[in-house]
Amino acid sequence: MEFHYPNGKPFRKPAEKKLSGKEKSYSHGKRGMTLEEDLNETNDYYVASGQAVIHKKPVPVQIVTVDYPKRSAAVIKEAYFKQASTTDYNGVYNGYYIDFEAKETRNKTSFPLQNFHQHQLDHMEQVTKQKGIAFVIIRFSSTEDIYLMPYKQLRIFWNRMQKGGRKSMTKEEVEENSYAIPLGLHPRIDYLKIIDHLIKSNDEQD
Repeated sequence: MEFHYPNGKPFRKPAEKKLSGKEKSYSHGKRGMTLEEDLNETNDYYVASGQAVIHKKPVPVQIVTVDYPKRSAAVIKEAYFKQASTTDYNGVYNGYYIDFEAKETRNKTSFPLQNFHQHQLDHMEQVTKQKGIAFVIIRFSSTEDIYLMPYKQLRIFWNRMQKGGRKSMTKEEVEENSYAIPLGLHPRIDYLKIIDHLIKSNDEQD
């Protein structure tokens, strides 16, 4: 099946890394799950426990070509993303609108800013102006280190890049400007505890 962006360019899914024997054994017991899988499981836990209602946003797709190899089955051969996506997740927690992007990298010492896009930063800016809580969750997959960086902090590094500065954040910069999230079981990535802190800080500033 072939997907295209709104500008007509074909969508290319990044090649999956083949796991070595050691890496395969590490993936057992829910280790090695992608950040998206961990967050989806976390959000399911939040919904089931009545703590929050946060979900991954559906991506609007326009189907162009469909084959019908069988009467009971249809196969999509070509489709287009109707519009550029904003952020990955949104929902509500304790009366507050929550909106965030989730990204991971195999880099051990820095996080490339090219993982984000201008329209995503603009969207989070709009959310923040409406008193929503906007942030990014970042994972360094090689070490399983996970951080929540508030949008305002991300914007500082984005603006630095726009002015000709470095095109990534060092891991030290991420650590200094984010909140570390330990990987657990139930939930996997318990980011609501940090949201409580962000809400409190915003209320004090108001």
